[in-house]
Amino acid sequence: MNSQPSSAAVAATDTHTAPGRSAGASARPGGRPQRPEGGSDFARLSARIKDAGLMRRRPVYYGMRIAVVVLVYAATWVGFTVVGDSWWTLAVAALLAVVFGQVALLAHDVAHRQVFRLARASVLTGRIIGNLGIGMGYGWWQDKHSRHHANPNHEELDPDVAPDILVWSRGQAERATGLPRLIGRSQAYLFFPLLLLEGFNLHVAGVRALADRAQKQRKIEGTLLIAHFVLYLTALFAVLPPGKAVAFLFVHQCLFGVYLGSIFAPNHKGMPMLSGKERPDFLRRQVLTSRNVSGGVFTDVVLGGLNHQIEHHLFPSMPSPNLRRAQPIVRRYCEELGVPYLRTGLIASYAQTLTSLHRAGAPIRAARRPA
Repeated sequence: MNSQPSSAAVAATDTHTAPGRSAGASARPGGRPQRPEGGSDFARLSARIKDAGLMRRRPVYYGMRIAVVVLVYAATWVGFTVVGDSWWTLAVAALLAVVFGQVALLAHDVAHRQVFRLARASVLTGRIIGNLGIGMGYGWWQDKHSRHHANPNHEELDPDVAPDILVWSRGQAERATGLPRLIGRSQAYLFFPLLLLEGFNLHVAGVRALADRAQKQRKIEGTLLIAHFVLYLTALFAVLPPGKAVAFLFVHQCLFGVYLGSIFAPNHKGMPMLSGKERPDFLRRQVLTSRNVSGGVFTDVVLGGLNHQIEHHLFPSMPSPNLRRAQPIVRRYCEELGVPYLRTGLIASYAQTLTSLHRAGAPIRAARRPA
């Protein structure tokens, strides 16, 4: 079933949410998936997944993964000091961009309670590796990601498709003003170049969130963020002359942004968009707006298991190494229900993303043509 579901397919699905379930009951990072009331489509799928033992934690796997990530992180910084004042240090910057991406993926799993059973251990670890490790505002990101999981690709409810810079639908394009309208007409061509700024945007957004009084533990998060930036910049300018230090910073942060964007773009971009009262039930809301990326173990490592995006959205707290085993169960079940299930290659997913962006910007291009 490799055909992409249309928006009409989403609108035609049952808009009823399972009794006793809030919109984000199973989606919030840091919370356990809750079994909905018996009889719903998701309840029956959840039973099959639990019977297969796929919700059990994987402490040995995560112990080894954390150890490897920490070791490579430390080794990369050691390599940076060994290479020292040389333009070869830019190769270290490229490697560090990948390492930062892997740390971000680990923070993602921690936030979803895939690693630790206790919330306190999850939050503590998430702040250390997120705020201190890579300069990401963990609390800000967790809140944003929670809202995304609850309502993926919903124009009013999913912050990941807010028209801040890009427009994701024709409706957003028709209403666009300012920067989104300026960029929107050519956004498909600018998408990957704009990802060069995503690493910087991640840092800025985390710092800006500290001004929000609703943010929990702002002092702790702020202290860890400042510690990261101070240590990072001190290391760069202590080892390298100013010119090479600035070059290292830009190569590292730009490639970090491209890597992160390349991980998350295939998951939902170009899939059906929801708006207003369009509220399919939980299973369809997650499946119809998500896309899986085919590939082997290497793809799982590079994309952090998020290439199994459908399974991850249905079962956010499922350990990432179990997602591959859950995939055939979920796909067969969707076939039984007649729910479109999209799985495509990585390059094809990028092509679908760019095609969707180009189509979304059509109203802006049309408005610039003479009558």
